[in-house]
Amino acid sequence: MPKNEGVIIERDVEAKMRDGVVLRADIARPKGKGKYPALVTRTPYGKGVGKNLAEAGYVVISQDMRGRYASDGEFTPMFMPGYHDAADGYDTVEWAAKLPYSEGKVGVFGISYASWASWELASVRPPSLGAMFNGGYATRITDWELGGVLRIGRVQQWLFRSLNADLRKRKGFGPPNTKQEAEDLAVKDREKPLWYVPLKDLPDEFAGGCREIWHYWLDHHHEDVFDFKKRHPEVDVPVLHITGWHDRLVLTVDHFSGMRSNGRSAETRNAQRLVVGPWSHGSNGPRQVGEMDFGASAQLEFYDLMIKWFDHWLKGKQNGMMWSAPVQYFVMGENRWRTAKAWPVPDEKKKSYFLSSRGAANTPLGNGRLTTSSGKRGCDTYAYDPRDPVMSLFYPSGQDAPYDQSQLSARNDILVYQTPKLRNGVRVVGRPEVILYASSSAKDTDFIVKLMDVHPGGFVHQVSYGIVRARFRESFTEHKLLTPGKVYKYCIQMLPTANLFKPGHRIRLDVMSSDFPNFDRNHNTGGDDYGESTFVVAMQKVFHGGKFGSWMELPVVGSRDSRTQRQNRISSRSLG
Repeated sequence: MPKNEGVIIERDVEAKMRDGVVLRADIARPKGKGKYPALVTRTPYGKGVGKNLAEAGYVVISQDMRGRYASDGEFTPMFMPGYHDAADGYDTVEWAAKLPYSEGKVGVFGISYASWASWELASVRPPSLGAMFNGGYATRITDWELGGVLRIGRVQQWLFRSLNADLRKRKGFGPPNTKQEAEDLAVKDREKPLWYVPLKDLPDEFAGGCREIWHYWLDHHHEDVFDFKKRHPEVDVPVLHITGWHDRLVLTVDHFSGMRSNGRSAETRNAQRLVVGPWSHGSNGPRQVGEMDFGASAQLEFYDLMIKWFDHWLKGKQNGMMWSAPVQYFVMGENRWRTAKAWPVPDEKKKSYFLSSRGAANTPLGNGRLTTSSGKRGCDTYAYDPRDPVMSLFYPSGQDAPYDQSQLSARNDILVYQTPKLRNGVRVVGRPEVILYASSSAKDTDFIVKLMDVHPGGFVHQVSYGIVRARFRESFTEHKLLTPGKVYKYCIQMLPTANLFKPGHRIRLDVMSSDFPNFDRNHNTGGDDYGESTFVVAMQKVFHGGKFGSWMELPVVGSRDSRTQRQNRISSRSLG
């Protein structure tokens, strides 16, 4: 459609669901009498029109989910029993296909919660669904709340800032009742709910309107209330999966690998594509993330990519979107795109780095080292005080981003193990893992590991991280407290990444017991951290060498052949 023909916008267009509840959407569509494919997104955050997509020749439908803003019914979040997202999504897709200006083919798109809504409707296979463009959503709750540990900074921002204003308005609570009022409160009083104890007793100025949701999340966030990997065999639609290495929900990659292996049909399995840039959650492909500029090649306009994807599947355009290598990923440090036939990449090799020290690995000035062979038996000690946690360095919204970690270098409650300056680059692509042997004086505690890239000038940025809550070390359902002083083995998987540690840089592993408010504080009591106000200082020991040798395993990928590099240049252009 020529752009000068213009766009028609309709507000609060009604769609009746199978149970009679009316949901409302804003629709943007090209002017004129023609029919076009429809694109649907369903959101709990307040609908908005997609004028640029309409200008590309689509009927764009942005719908308020059940019980949100203009839509009727009662809102039930995706982690609570009784949500309607699959049925409502199915009904909405089929309604969209029958609109008088729709040609009958429908695509769905969404990032974050809207991605969840898309997966739900895809699992029940509405006949008119032809393609999906999704990202920013992991397959399991325990990959969202990593290791079953509450991401308190992000959860509070999400619940109190993004969701609760409309809930408060519907239930008769006072301000904040609008998005702007919620934004203002979040800026003014962000610290108060974060540090409040006990968390279950947060006052109504924050939790009023969503207390039931808040309590349910506190009680169940460590449970796999859904595991979408089990439902990939029910999905039969091409999907472009998109995420970023600094997206806390980068395990979106598991949707890709799950669909490649278990999608309903061979055609669907072959029609999965994955794009992973250096970005954070919910961003539109910028080159600047946190304090790092990843170069012009990192910049990607999601909407342009989305249009090309839907043009291929809904309009039949042969526009190069079905790349021969299904995986396109950005290597940070190298700052270039690479390709792979699968995820995890087939040619990764494991490289082990062993923790060692002379008993004083505290701070970067200590004697903690990463070596390629195990050394003498020893240990390092630090005190974890929940009243004085290590503070997270990320976006105020609670989203991950690379910031200079050297500002934490004076803290004695961080153990630092690092290599000498590298003579040759090390390209890490995949999920690092740490095998940690540790003891604690507490009945329950946390251990957090962070993979760091140390630049020659002193800048230190976080590449990946992982966490274990001791009570969940074996199971999320059968919790086991610690015997104080006993050495336990912890297997800690970090989030996937792709980073070139360049010559002259150092590979570093930090070990700590707090990363607040990225994760909530473990009170170290072994009790209910959300229902009590008691804190206990824990004395932590990390062991290395001998039978308690702790180590880090990195997935390392070597140089690509010239054919792959030529494919990479082609695919980089296709990504814009």
